[in-house]
Amino acid sequence: MSLNISLYTVSAVLILDNEGRRLYAKYYQPSLTDAGTSSTPAEFENQSQQHKFETNLFSKINKVHQDIILYDNHLITYKQTNDIILIFVAKINENESLIFSTMTNLFESLNILLDNVIDKQTIIEKYDMVSLAIDETIDDGIIIEYDPATIVSRVTNPPTAQYDVNLKNIDISEKGIFNALSFASKKIGERLQQGL
Repeated sequence: MSLNISLYTVSAVLILDNEGRRLYAKYYQPSLTDAGTSSTPAEFENQSQQHKFETNLFSKINKVHQDIILYDNHLITYKQTNDIILIFVAKINENESLIFSTMTNLFESLNILLDNVIDKQTIIEKYDMVSLAIDETIDDGIIIEYDPATIVSRVTNPPTAQYDVNLKNIDISEKGIFNALSFASKKIGERLQQGL
C-alpha cells in the first residue's frame, strides 16, 4: 500500500449564489504530477465541465443538508448563509477535519472583512477583498493559513519594509563617512575585546 503524501489538499474553492450561479470559482491543479498522484479530474478540464460540475453539486447540496458530503469521488465541505454558499472541493482521501476547519476559518475571516454581512451583493462589491482572503488562505491548492485574524491582517494591511531607512537623515559628507567608520571600528574593537 502506497501512501499518497501530497501538499495539494484543495481542488477548488467555489462561491455560488442561492440559484447555483458562480460568484467565485478557483480550480487548483498540481504543477507536477507524479506517478502516485492523479492529475486534475476530467470535470475540471474546461469551463463548461466546471459549470456542469457546479450545477450538479448545487443540486446535491440542496437535497442533502450537511456540512461535509461525498460527491462524485470528491470530499465537499460547504457553509451556506443568506444567499451564498462557500464550497471547498478536495480529493476523497483528504482529511475532512482540516478541510472543514479551513473552510470555516475562511468564512470567519470573510465575515470580519465584509463587516458581518456575507451576501451576494457584498461579495460582488468587495470582490477584491474576497479574492485576497482566499489567496491568503490557499495558494495553488495548498492550505497556507487557517487563522482568521492572520488572514484579515494580511488582506487589510499592506506589507511594509522591515527596516525603514530615512535617507534624508544620512550624512554622506567626509565628516559623516569618517564618523560612521570610527563608530564601526569602535564597535569591532569592543567585540574583539569581549572575545565574540
